[in-house]
Amino acid sequence: MINSPIIEMDLHGMYVDDAIRKIEQQIKKAPVGTYRIRIIHGFNRGNSIQRAIYRDILPELFPNVKRIVGGDNPGITEIILREY
Repeated sequence: MINSPIIEMDLHGMYVDDAIRKIEQQIKKAPVGTYRIRIIHGFNRGNSIQRAIYRDILPELFPNVKRIVGGDNPGITEIILREY
């Protein structure tokens, strides 16, 4: 859904650089009503994407990113754009 307050991105099987580029694009084009981007990267092989999110998606580089938190399971990371 395009106007959803939560955007989900499934990045299973992607290379780290491609995944980060896709996340950055989504952060930049997120609609005003969006407060969270849920990244589904998977566990084990997805851990490299998870580490890259914490390393590369910094609030200093993306002013609309408030914080990054773990999801409901280890294969999910959430980027908080605003507090709900």
